[in-house]
Amino acid sequence: MRYRYYGILQIGVYLFLAMTPLLVLLTGHDVHGRGFWRELAVGLGFGGVSMMGLQFFLTGRFQGITSPYGIDVVYYFHRAISLVAFVFLLFHPSILLLSAPATFGLLNPLSAPGWMTAGTIALFVFAFIVGSSLFRLKLGLGYEQWRLLHGFAAVTAVALALWHMIGVNYYLQGYVKRGLWIALAITWVMALLYVRLVKPLLMRSKPYTVESVTKERGKSWTLVLRPEGHGGMEFKPGQFAWLTIDRSPFSIREHPFSFSSSAMHPERLAFTIKELGDFTATIGSVTPGTRTYVDGPYGSFIPDRHTFSGYVFIAGGVGITPIMSILRTFADRHDLRPLILFYAGRQMEELTFREELDRLQERLTLRVVHVINCPPAGWTGEQGYIDAEMMGRYLPEGRMAYEYFVCGPIPMQQGAREALEKLGVPPEQVQSESFNFV
Repeated sequence: MRYRYYGILQIGVYLFLAMTPLLVLLTGHDVHGRGFWRELAVGLGFGGVSMMGLQFFLTGRFQGITSPYGIDVVYYFHRAISLVAFVFLLFHPSILLLSAPATFGLLNPLSAPGWMTAGTIALFVFAFIVGSSLFRLKLGLGYEQWRLLHGFAAVTAVALALWHMIGVNYYLQGYVKRGLWIALAITWVMALLYVRLVKPLLMRSKPYTVESVTKERGKSWTLVLRPEGHGGMEFKPGQFAWLTIDRSPFSIREHPFSFSSSAMHPERLAFTIKELGDFTATIGSVTPGTRTYVDGPYGSFIPDRHTFSGYVFIAGGVGITPIMSILRTFADRHDLRPLILFYAGRQMEELTFREELDRLQERLTLRVVHVINCPPAGWTGEQGYIDAEMMGRYLPEGRMAYEYFVCGPIPMQQGAREALEKLGVPPEQVQSESFNFV
């Protein structure tokens, strides 16, 4: 409940920060004679820039912002609200040009003032940011390449937009109003400096070393990290972190992976990674002794936030990783609350941690239900896909007192949520996590 109220408060703060600059600018100005459409266009422009500036905080992985919702939800909100802000910015010149065709002459960079050309370029840069984000894969942009372009373009676009606003000067007359936007720009720069400079420096002071690289079932590898000269990292079971392996902490090449180790051992961090992309395909070639930097922990996919009488886990493929962290932590805590794990995979031989799950059933009040899509001959267990009918055969009568955790491919997550809805499980008792940020 505390996180819910905190989340509502944050939404209110976001709306306040996004709209206050616009409201302040409108005070003390006589808008008579300028026309409704002109004022609407100006308001959309200021509002769009204000919302774009706040994106530096949404993508900065600030714990206070991400903790109520989970960083995946914050990133989805970032993408959605960026589209809204871009529409505002797009309507700004469109309405001005349609309501006053004479302003078309200001689009000519050879005769237009510099601040006007800056605004035009800023709009195109914002369009590039949105387009390259929505169609990154179709454009063939690698994650690191896109991230570098995205960050540089965002700073450039906001700077050009501010130049345009100051150049117009109609609504920024006076020390208070101009000072407000200067202060906003400074806070945006400070957020960027923290993410790109301060945080890497903090990470650099707490390096890790790869202790071992172990091959697992399902084309997965477990990296075990040991801290160098510090006590490690405290995290909650189910969380994740960004790893920078064999590179400077200032490098843009970092990737998010879930902890698979017990949260009771912060001095030994384990991450289980499946060979899926260009980077993860080479994870098995990482050698012990490689220096690594860890940015975290992040995520709200954790059972410690609420107290329930039992837990149900639904995992598909490498989605078992954060759930293994939870199960290992529960075992180390001697937590004997009832647990049910539905673990789906294509073949039995591909189920990561299969043998350890058998051992954990002896340490926990845990029942593991393997769901195999292509079962071997003689298989008598569950097969196909996880649905409401299947789960209904295993869930206890008191299932409404349980919390549910779903992690795996997006289609599997959607199917599991629909199945739980059919079973009457309240949506607020279903937690899920996805790393499909971009």
